[in-house]
Amino acid sequence: MVQFAVILPAAGKSNRFGDSLRKKVFVDLAGRAVWARSAEAFSHRKDVVQTILVVSPDDEGWFREKFQASLLFMNVEVVCGGDERADSVCEGLKRVRDDVDFVAVHDAARPLIAARWIDEVFEAATKSDAAILATRVTNTVKRVNDGTIVETVDRSQLWGAQTPQVFRKHLLLDAYAAREGRTATDEAELVEWFGHPVSIVEGSPINMKITTQDDLQVAAALLNSLPASHLPESLSGDSPNPSKQPAPPPGLW
Repeated sequence: MVQFAVILPAAGKSNRFGDSLRKKVFVDLAGRAVWARSAEAFSHRKDVVQTILVVSPDDEGWFREKFQASLLFMNVEVVCGGDERADSVCEGLKRVRDDVDFVAVHDAARPLIAARWIDEVFEAATKSDAAILATRVTNTVKRVNDGTIVETVDRSQLWGAQTPQVFRKHLLLDAYAAREGRTATDEAELVEWFGHPVSIVEGSPINMKITTQDDLQVAAALLNSLPASHLPESLSGDSPNPSKQPAPPPGLW
């Protein structure tokens, strides 16, 4: 079986979340922390052999104490990140095991990821060495300068990138080694700069990233809209039957 490691960046400052006391990945979403909902989609899959959560050094001590039971239950490793997303992912890459074939990077702030979408992007990556989830841009797009529309942009070839973004391990390591201080907003951009094509797998708008308080409310409303097969295979057994999922220990989340 091809083996995957998953890196979950969670070291951002959450400046746009609008809560000075809590970062978005640590808040409660219908009884579980946002980061935990993101991590559990991967941590019990049979093809995922390593799950790495990257947090800010300022949060590490508090985080380990508060979520100790969750980390043990899901076998999640905690790593301290850097100032930028790329720096944090780079720290996670340093911990990836030698026996891993592919690395998936998934935003810890995307808790509504379904197993079906993971399956599809994992499979695409094994064929092309690099694949990401993305959605077609459906709104009319305007290019704006100083508050005034400059032009309407042709959206026919525009897609909005999501995560997971999945790459053969050595390709992603080489792309990071060659970045030379460039600031990239996602891993696909680094791989593009490196000269390797990245495949697109059509995802779903449900796989949203929580950025604001409004996003958190929308995510709570969408939880029951996930595809029925969203349970990880090793939790749901041989068939996607939710009744087979073991409940986490009381108070775990």
